[in-house]
Amino acid sequence: MARHPQRPQSERLVIGIAGRIGAGKTSAAKYLSTKHGFQYLRYSQVLAEWKGTNPESKAQLQSVGWEVMAGGMQKELNRRLIAQVNSRGEAAIEGLRHIIDQESLSEAFFSSFHLVYIESGAEQRWNHLNGKGRYSSRDIFDAADSHPVEQQIESLRTKAGLVLKNEDSLEALYNSIDEGISSFRKEGFK
Repeated sequence: MARHPQRPQSERLVIGIAGRIGAGKTSAAKYLSTKHGFQYLRYSQVLAEWKGTNPESKAQLQSVGWEVMAGGMQKELNRRLIAQVNSRGEAAIEGLRHIIDQESLSEAFFSSFHLVYIESGAEQRWNHLNGKGRYSSRDIFDAADSHPVEQQIESLRTKAGLVLKNEDSLEALYNSIDEGISSFRKEGFK
């Protein structure tokens, strides 16, 4: 991976990425990491480390995530995630699920923080994931997508500085991300 220069604190970007299961959050965050040198963090990884859960088990993560969310521990999850963000580098944070996530990141990173919401229809999202091993049937995907921990995600759409429709190729998604990053950078220099 190419070295990317450290940006001054006032010019760096911290991008939060939200969207329904299969919308393209992981693809977007990994792209920001490999193409633009962003640190890549996932809420699910922080949750798994904190609660001793298998980070590859979506069902376990959803169950534990719901316990955290319903138990009033979402701010603690955010505190743990924020503590892992490099102090001067840029970061892509995947998997915001609650308004508290957006508020916590906004408070921590001020104008450096930008929320990106990726949307895609249920059929398209199933097609993104079909054959990748996580969901063996459409019924299992639909059950995961309707889990209580997933139900507040769409409220983040109205808080997003950028809403991307992921209904085409990965290349089209990446181009949209590049345009968004360029726009965020221009905003920072006004």
